[in-house]
Amino acid sequence: MSSLRDIARTTVERHDMLPTGAPVLAMVSGGGDSVALLRLLAAGDLGDVRLSVLHVDHALRPSSAEDAAFVESLCAALRVPCRVVRYDVGAFAAEQGLNLEDAGRRVRYRFAEEELDAQCARLGVGPSEGRVAVAHTFDDRMETFLMRLLTGAGAGGLTAPRHVRGRIVRPLLDARRDVVRAYVRELGQPWREDESNLDTSRLRARVRHDLLPLAFDVNPRFDVGLARTLGVLEDEDTLLGQMAEGFAYTFAEVQPGRAVFARTMMATLSRAMARRTIRSALAIAFPEAGRLDFEHVEALAEAAVQESPAARDLPFGLRMHTEYGTMIVARPAETAQALAPSLLEIPGIVSLGEAGTLQAREVAPDIGVPDDPFHAMIDAEPLIDAEGNLRPLTVDGPRDGDRMRPLGMAGTKKLSDLLTDEKVPRGRRPATPIVRDGERIVWVAGVRLADDYRVTSGTRRTVSLKWDRERTD
Repeated sequence: MSSLRDIARTTVERHDMLPTGAPVLAMVSGGGDSVALLRLLAAGDLGDVRLSVLHVDHALRPSSAEDAAFVESLCAALRVPCRVVRYDVGAFAAEQGLNLEDAGRRVRYRFAEEELDAQCARLGVGPSEGRVAVAHTFDDRMETFLMRLLTGAGAGGLTAPRHVRGRIVRPLLDARRDVVRAYVRELGQPWREDESNLDTSRLRARVRHDLLPLAFDVNPRFDVGLARTLGVLEDEDTLLGQMAEGFAYTFAEVQPGRAVFARTMMATLSRAMARRTIRSALAIAFPEAGRLDFEHVEALAEAAVQESPAARDLPFGLRMHTEYGTMIVARPAETAQALAPSLLEIPGIVSLGEAGTLQAREVAPDIGVPDDPFHAMIDAEPLIDAEGNLRPLTVDGPRDGDRMRPLGMAGTKKLSDLLTDEKVPRGRRPATPIVRDGERIVWVAGVRLADDYRVTSGTRRTVSLKWDRERTD
């Protein structure tokens, strides 16, 4: 049996994953797979890179804080910079109508992209030079394949996760989990176990514990055969995807937030290529819609060739209608796009899409409080960590059940009531930035500061928060 080092090195070299000197952000949950990836990268076994770690605490389990502390301790021992972000994935999933696995994946990758951009900026290199290293193994790939067979998917879904997707790389994707665990045991390296992996009411856990062993019982070389099958499917899917992307730009006008398809041209495509072309165009216009269900893509493919198709509501707040020989997919103008979670460094700036940008920077305490609802000064004391540095904030939209203590009030108030009182239009509320310190609201941008973060005569460090709504206007 090949060692994990040999397998991972071969994978990295074959897919040109880790350029020499590249900023690499390793996603480390504390589980055995991610700990193994961290140890390989920290030892330089996968190349000479500038390594840092991001741990996202999903706040879903009582032990999640212990997982975060474990990762911080391990990174300190390895002398690897580590950032921990806590975010309520359960609340985000409920708000967006997502399952926990999908919600967690979106949150993790959004924070990873933000953190990697910040790392590249600090190191003075272009964002495209950075990499996010994820510890998926071939077992994860087998499980995903079987899950997608059960729930339905095309070649793109069946072959996920891929070795490389944009800046995301998976050095362990060709290694079996038992090889990964043997490596960390050989090092005498402990890891954290996520007890939810044993909960077979969740599809992935049931596939892992029940269906995958059955597949190996039927065919002891199931992994070898599946690896060969996935390789063929991936090559063919890549080719068809490249063709579909070309059609998307030729047969449609695509821009962020809007896709307009020429129906006469779409009618010349086979149904299979029409589906791929629609999915490719929507992924460009609405990145969050990349996981649109087959039934919705099929409905759009049908509408593109129908005589007089009816308008149709779609997930992610999208709506399809036809107009003058075109099929248009966009968001209704009266409803703003919900803000995805973003990491806000101090100093730093985050893009909020159509909602503009939000900037944070430390300023002198005596600079004065601005008379501007889109510019706030906050007391930085609650943000100072043990080393005297300022922890990052997070930015997203309103969540169900949000409460805060507005400036000048003795008690707390529902955020929904505050937005109503301040006459924030209901359709604009999803795009109202909410700045948070962990689970606590710091500032409802353009509306009200939290009393706990007000600047007083005793304030020693101050942070300026500024919302630039130019893109919204």
